[in-house]
Amino acid sequence: MSETKGEMFAGLTVAVVTPFKEGEVDEAALRNLVDWHIEQGTHCLAPVGTTGESPTLSHTEHERVVEIVCEQAAGKIKVMAGAGSNSTAEAVRLSKHAKSAGADGVLIVAPYYNKPTQEGFYQHYIAIADAADLPVVVYNIPGRSAKNIEPETIVRMAEHPQIVAVKEATGSMDQASSIIADCDLTVLSGDDSLTLPLMSLGGRGVVSVVGNIVPKDVIAMLDAFNAGDLAKAREWHHKLFRMCRELLGLSTNPIPIKAAMQMLGRDTGELRLPMTPLTADQEAQLRKTLTAYGLL
Repeated sequence: MSETKGEMFAGLTVAVVTPFKEGEVDEAALRNLVDWHIEQGTHCLAPVGTTGESPTLSHTEHERVVEIVCEQAAGKIKVMAGAGSNSTAEAVRLSKHAKSAGADGVLIVAPYYNKPTQEGFYQHYIAIADAADLPVVVYNIPGRSAKNIEPETIVRMAEHPQIVAVKEATGSMDQASSIIADCDLTVLSGDDSLTLPLMSLGGRGVVSVVGNIVPKDVIAMLDAFNAGDLAKAREWHHKLFRMCRELLGLSTNPIPIKAAMQMLGRDTGELRLPMTPLTADQEAQLRKTLTAYGLL
């Protein structure tokens, strides 16, 4: 295996929101978002993840969102389509659909709620990688999926040629270090605030929420690090960190990022239950954060 397995996904991938209008997916707004990210220089988009409110999209809507993003991307920007499920058969089906829609890869979240054994995790991902005929990015987020995929399991998965990267959202630098030391997967940060620390260990980028509003700034941090300008990278990290903490800490993702996009005129801010809007106090705090950053 080459040393750059999954290198195609290095850089900034934005976990893009799904715009809604009067309860329906706003297809025109979604196309506009893709165009905006192409202009901004975003490297890759990840539709229908948690930030894209995948838990409340119907299967038809999920597939349509992937199709729209792939159509609009048209080779100008990569697409890492969310295709995870806690049913292996369903994840296989969604992955095959992503392939037919033209995605460059699939982002597969750890099966949630049913808490597989480590062997179960392994077989789940191998089954998807065997069937999908697309590069697979493992998404490990025990805070939402209820169980950690242990580093040894991820290293074992890395032997499969189609499993190319991991979105590392455990918050554990030890876990990230183990994966980077023991296999050739591209490791991407799953937490905006940990992108720079993870890159110092050998991480190669981020699947970002805050990239929905400031993609150029995230890219500036990645570029500075890659150029060896650590002082500049740290400067960007501290600026972004403050906003990430204040913005993303207000409520559950994607509630605050959608509210921020609404304030910036880029989304209706509409959510689907059980996601509920920010309170008036939280909105005031968000406006303050965006103003301090220089966005408002």
